[in-house]
Amino acid sequence: MNRKLYLILLYILVQFSAKAQIGGETTYQFLELTNSARVAALGGKQVALTDSSDLNLPFHNPALLHKSMSNIVLANYVNYFLDINYGYVSYARSFNGVGNFALGMHYINYGEFKEATHLGELTGNFFNAAEYAFNMIYSNHYKRLSYGANLKPVFSVFESYRSFGLAADLGVNFASKDSLTHVALVARNIGGQITTYYDDGKREPIPFNLQAGISTRLRHAPVVFSLTMQHLTNWDLSWSEEEQEETLESWYQRKESFAKQIMRHAVLGVEIMPSQNFTLRAGYNYQRRQELKYDERLSTVGFSMGFGVKIKRFRLDFGTSRFHLAGSSNLLSVAINLNEPF
Repeated sequence: MNRKLYLILLYILVQFSAKAQIGGETTYQFLELTNSARVAALGGKQVALTDSSDLNLPFHNPALLHKSMSNIVLANYVNYFLDINYGYVSYARSFNGVGNFALGMHYINYGEFKEATHLGELTGNFFNAAEYAFNMIYSNHYKRLSYGANLKPVFSVFESYRSFGLAADLGVNFASKDSLTHVALVARNIGGQITTYYDDGKREPIPFNLQAGISTRLRHAPVVFSLTMQHLTNWDLSWSEEEQEETLESWYQRKESFAKQIMRHAVLGVEIMPSQNFTLRAGYNYQRRQELKYDERLSTVGFSMGFGVKIKRFRLDFGTSRFHLAGSSNLLSVAINLNEPF
């Protein structure tokens, strides 16, 4: 390999491979990015929300695709860091006696890069890097139990290096008799690489994530609380695989309490609805705070907030997530209900 993708590698190291993070152990990491402004405002991962009209929710749990989402068009945009941006577009349609379907495209664009030789000498050429995942979602229900699946062909390109993979999400959601409480279980990103980035390369794992969640709406107040437990197949999120190879003595010196280990799995969110057309949101992600905080100045790293507005056939959501002291990630979601007349 006579050229190195210096900036791409730097981005991956900063975003996904920092000390005590689990992200750098897999490829296709963009599959774990939250593109929904609403979910981002609620901590970044929620799989059991009670809303049956938000087309963003099936991206996180395919069982949440509801017939009331039929004929809705959705577009998300995320202004990430530097020249990086990503987003998601989707359309849903329901058929009586068959079930609910949705098609979507999830993408991330890393921007334009200067090409250099393995010695760091600029060639004067430029190249791009991007990744794409096509989402094909199906759901149905039996009484109060909903179930769904999302098949995701993945295409990744970094300069001349390309990889194709196949992933799938499987989810279930159970609603209480009064529909105020929902409990869900989701297995995200089942699958792997089909072709590697270069000939005879070793196939890398993709970011599998087993999640369980619950949300409940208060009976006499317009407030919804949500909780999602992530990475349930990996108990100790404070250690990467490489760090687990350290000595036993070092492990005992750094071992966290049981409560802190539980909190690393938990993502908390709350929604307050002063009216039917306006919603305030806030969330807290303890794992993100521990990964990206700066000890001398904790600030609001790990916290997120946002709001949602409904105006006739349009739905607008905004969310902002605090990743570190250098800045925040801002997300915008726009949905149009084509069932309502103009």
